Amino acid sequence: MTRTELSRTIHAPVALVFSTIADISNYSRAVPHIERVEFLSEVKEGVGAHFRETRRMGKRRATTELRVTEYIPNERVRLISDQGGTIWDTVFTVEESPEEGGTRLKLAMEARPYRFLARLVTPMMKRVIAGAVAADLDAVKTFAEANV
Repeated sequence: MTRTELSRTIHAPVALVFSTIADISNYSRAVPHIERVEFLSEVKEGVGAHFRETRRMGKRRATTELRVTEYIPNERVRLISDQGGTIWDTVFTVEESPEEGGTRLKLAMEARPYRFLARLVTPMMKRVIAGAVAADLDAVKTFAEANV
């Protein structure tokens, strides 16, 4: 298992930051390398939302199916994906950060490989994944601060 933890201080209200990360329609507008989102469920936001996301990763595209499994408004949202022999478990949390001004956005992503090849490859991909996730958080910060 590998774990990646990142955070950002965003100069925007908690509700705006939460809406940006928890509503895939907003998230896909905030993160420029997400090219397409296709909902696979009637639920579009909250527990039960199931969607397929296609994003540019360098010169290629990657498509991932994600499910929202936990959703506490203005607090946290959990997304689960089973991709390439690995369970990807991502939790976004938001909290007011008066001393830093605005909102503290935290992300914790666990990768739990269950196939042999994934057990070898997933730890080697940690830096690449951390870089992509950091770019996502930077995009969320820029989007939320521009929409205050």
